Amino acid sequence: MTKITIKKGFSEKIREGWPLLTKEMVQQGDYDQEGRIFTAIDPRGHFLAKGYLGRQNKGSGWLLTWDQHEEIDEAFFKKKIESAASHREAFFEDNQTDAFRLFNGEGDGIGGLTIDHYAGHYLFTWYSKGIYDFRDEILHAFEQVLPFKSIYEKKRFDSKGQYVEDDDFVKGERPDFPLVVKENGAHFAVYLNDGAMTGVFLDQRNVRKAIRDKYAEGKNMLNTFSYTGAFSVFAALGGAVKTTSVDLANRSVPKTIEQFSMNGIDYEAQDILVRDVFRYFNYCVKNDVKFDLVVMDPPSFARSKKHTFSASKDYKNLVKQAIDITEKKGVIVASTNAASFDMKKFKSFIDQAFKEKGMRYKIIETFSLPDDFRTAEGYPPGDYLKVCVIQTL
Repeated sequence: MTKITIKKGFSEKIREGWPLLTKEMVQQGDYDQEGRIFTAIDPRGHFLAKGYLGRQNKGSGWLLTWDQHEEIDEAFFKKKIESAASHREAFFEDNQTDAFRLFNGEGDGIGGLTIDHYAGHYLFTWYSKGIYDFRDEILHAFEQVLPFKSIYEKKRFDSKGQYVEDDDFVKGERPDFPLVVKENGAHFAVYLNDGAMTGVFLDQRNVRKAIRDKYAEGKNMLNTFSYTGAFSVFAALGGAVKTTSVDLANRSVPKTIEQFSMNGIDYEAQDILVRDVFRYFNYCVKNDVKFDLVVMDPPSFARSKKHTFSASKDYKNLVKQAIDITEKKGVIVASTNAASFDMKKFKSFIDQAFKEKGMRYKIIETFSLPDDFRTAEGYPPGDYLKVCVIQTL
């Protein structure tokens, strides 16, 4: 077992439950051997925690246990999966929703691994070669805990943290795709065998429900960075008079049509546009096109031919553009999954945007991660989702 000495300033952080190993924390020791179990010690040689080495965009490894005598083996993984499943009992029993996160990385005690449940089918996502080295033990532990129809996997650990192309099927019976899953009574088409994305982001479940139940009725809705149109589907189900979905990817059109069709919605009565969102905002300003409800859930970082967008630098300007095309007393749903800043900072971007526009506003409600996306108390960046529902005044 490798020993890694942690600098004094970071030792206390680890004692308090911080699970991520980063290179700037290391005083001495080799942290490059992916999959190696290591012991973290303080500069005096006292035990701090044990974990595994695995490079991903966040760091060099994850701490798994603060018990010096606990072994990291199949029994350890089984215990973590059992605990995760027990925390999702309400989701297993919910007859309106059968797509949810079963295991959320460090929030369930194993950073670098997520497991999603789709109507009895499971998707494992491995975020480093280090955690993938434990694949057989983890899969065997999982099989002892839960029945399954099939298991698929995604590998997200090439040099840039991108998706590794491979056959995603692991075991069970290969289903016909798309899988049709339920979310709060609505339906989504999901693909576990088609690249990095499945067709729906599960962490936005509560936001979609709020749009349907509280904000959509009678509204003309714009969904930017729309992906497969999930927000638009819920807005239409909630009685929106029209939805406009805008995304730069060509495949967003057939994907969005499919999701509308899954829910008996006439997609021809909706607008589904392949556009650069920023250019579309400019088009709307020039042509005096306005919306009652504007939803913005951009990636943390995005690049098109004419624009580079970074949430930490550019979200304020995105809100300013949204203000320009939102009707008086309209609603803006501003969302980000950027882990580099917290809700307080996010609200400051919104405040600056409205001040610079000379406009007043009220934040009606906020959302963070839903209950199935468990987070670790000692690791605030793990609670990455920040959503503000803003009423313009």
